Amino acid sequence: MTAILSLRRLAALIVKELIQMRRDRITFAMMLGVPLMQLLLFGFAINNDPKGLPAALVAPTQDRFSRAIVTALENTGYYRFVRPDASAAEAEFLMARGDVSFVVTIPADFGRRVLRGESPQILIEADATDPAVASGAISTLGTVAAAALARETGQAAAPPEAQAAALGIVVHRRYNPEGVTQYNIVPGLLGVILQMTMVMMTSMALTRETERGTMENLLAMPATPVEIMLGKILPYLLVGAVQVAVVLIAARAIFAVPFVGSLGLLLAGVFVFVLALVILGYLISTAARTQMQAMQLTFFFFLPSLLLSGFMFPYRGMPGWAQTLGEIFPLTHFLRLVRAVMLKGADLAAVAQPMAALAVSAAVFAALALVRFRRTLD
Repeated sequence: MTAILSLRRLAALIVKELIQMRRDRITFAMMLGVPLMQLLLFGFAINNDPKGLPAALVAPTQDRFSRAIVTALENTGYYRFVRPDASAAEAEFLMARGDVSFVVTIPADFGRRVLRGESPQILIEADATDPAVASGAISTLGTVAAAALARETGQAAAPPEAQAAALGIVVHRRYNPEGVTQYNIVPGLLGVILQMTMVMMTSMALTRETERGTMENLLAMPATPVEIMLGKILPYLLVGAVQVAVVLIAARAIFAVPFVGSLGLLLAGVFVFVLALVILGYLISTAARTQMQAMQLTFFFFLPSLLLSGFMFPYRGMPGWAQTLGEIFPLTHFLRLVRAVMLKGADLAAVAQPMAALAVSAAVFAALALVRFRRTLD
């Protein structure tokens, strides 16, 4: 009579499972890679209080009072003046393109008004498309600037209330003055949804052929690798078009997200982004042997892309190495494009950089996919 539990049979099954696990290199790598990646990203790369935010300075006179205020702002750690001599038009373009988070404007008569004992004003324009980015920097602005001006005029001993009254701070939260979170999240969700669905569905296109045993028939067809790749990815562009329409309609009808830019420019950016995603999914399918492996590789790409793109956490708050790594992912560039067009009304010149980055991503993924596909023919 066979025993209910045999340690010998159990040991044999465990050894068999360990051997099979070792042979499945992708699954084994995922078990080690995903926890390690989450630990590193959440431990080192994520920061909800970004520092060193790029800023532009519009100050025609550059007197000692304006220099004192700028130095004080830089000493807070929140501001990093990358354009200390910008004109008003240059500053506007830099903010529309997303190169700066703040524009500090000090009027030409600022120094004269300080010497006359009047109460001068400075203007701080903040890119509020992501309300969390600007909140910390704005909260420290008034006290720091007023204290710097008081020290320069010899009024450092005055009470803080008197120092604050001697300088007027005008803050304009551009593009999202009410600080509505949905204005930042909903446009970003367009990219996240497209990435999650397009890459996953396309990555299963070739692995499904292998699992069903129809790969031989596909390879026997008189079709080139380019034709096979296009035949696999083009149908999913239609699926992506339906998803884009649903998200844009919901963004306007349900969440009242403003759309101040060009619809044609946005759709052109969406097309390049979706094209890069479906080609990436096809590239993953050339490396995976099963649909489960394709899903695992998709998740392995999706997680760092979601964390480092600026969708969940402020991009400017990450350290330099994390921002450099985030530039690899198409989602990072698409988020800049869609938020610039929808919320800022950016034109083609302002979004040319993320558009070019998406096109380069599509070209690189296509080249790698064709190379990988030719290797699978051997």
